[in-house]
Amino acid sequence: MRYPNAQMDVVVAPSAAPAYQVTSSVKGTIPFLFQARNSLADWGNLLGVLRDREYDVVLNLRSDWPTNFLLWLSGIPTRIGFAGSKGENFLTQRVVALSPQHYVAEAPYALLQGMDLTDPCPELAVTVKAKDLAWADDERKRLGLTSGGYVLIYGGGEADDRYPTKNWRSVLEDFQKKQPKMPLVLLQDDSWEGIVEELQSAMPAIKATQPSNLGQAVSLLTGASLVLCSESDMLHLAVAAKTFTLGLFGQGIPARLLPKSDRCVGIKSPSQRLADIAPSTILEKVWNG
Repeated sequence: MRYPNAQMDVVVAPSAAPAYQVTSSVKGTIPFLFQARNSLADWGNLLGVLRDREYDVVLNLRSDWPTNFLLWLSGIPTRIGFAGSKGENFLTQRVVALSPQHYVAEAPYALLQGMDLTDPCPELAVTVKAKDLAWADDERKRLGLTSGGYVLIYGGGEADDRYPTKNWRSVLEDFQKKQPKMPLVLLQDDSWEGIVEELQSAMPAIKATQPSNLGQAVSLLTGASLVLCSESDMLHLAVAAKTFTLGLFGQGIPARLLPKSDRCVGIKSPSQRLADIAPSTILEKVWNG
C-alpha cells in the first residue's frame, strides 16, 4: 500500500451511509444530499466540516461547478476531479474520465491516477463485523441451513419494475424439481415483503429471512451457493461477497454494473422491463452455465 496510514471519509447521501458499515477502507461518513435544494447555510455547514477536518486530499466524483468551487474554498491542498467538468479550474489535478461503457466501480478508482496510483482496480470486497457473522450463524440454524449451501433470492427494489411473482414462482418451482434438497431462501425487506408472503403461501418449503442491517445481509450472502436477484443494491453486495451471482437487469446494462468475473452473470431484458425476461432464460443460465 502506498499510503498505509491514510484515513478516508466520504460525503454521501444519508440513505447511502449505511453501506459503509461493511467496508474497512472508510473511517467515517459525512451525510449531505447534493440533489436537494440546499440553501447557502447547508453549503456553509458542509464547508465548515471540510475545513475543520483539514483533509490533505479530496477526490471529487461530481462534475458540477458548485462542488468544485466549494472544494476550492475548503482549502484542501490537493483536489482531484475529472477533466472537462464544470469549474475544473478549481481543481489541482484533472483525470480523464472513463467511457460510459466501463464498469461503474472503476470510475472513482480512476481518480487515483491524480495521486500517481495506477494499479488495476481491485475487486469489490466487504468486511463484516463479528456480531453480524454470529447473527447469520444463528439465523442459518433457525432456518435449518446447517447441512450445506442454499440459494438466496432477492427481488426487491424499485416498485415500478419488479420481476413478477408468477415468474419467480416458475423459477423456484423448477429449482425445487431439479434440486429438491437445495434450500431456497427469500431475502426479505420492506420493498418485497408482500411478494415474499405470497410465494411462501404458494410454496411452503421456501424459507424467508429478514436481516436488520447490511452487515447481517452480507453475512448471509457469503454463505450462499448462489444468489439470484434483480438489479439492486443487494446485487452489488453479493458481488462484493464473492458469491456466485445471477442478476436480472431491466434498464441497467450488465457490462456497466457487473465486473468481468466468472462469479457473476447478468441477464438483460429484451426490452427495458424485468417482466420481459422469460423464466426459461433464467433457468437456462442456472442449469447450463
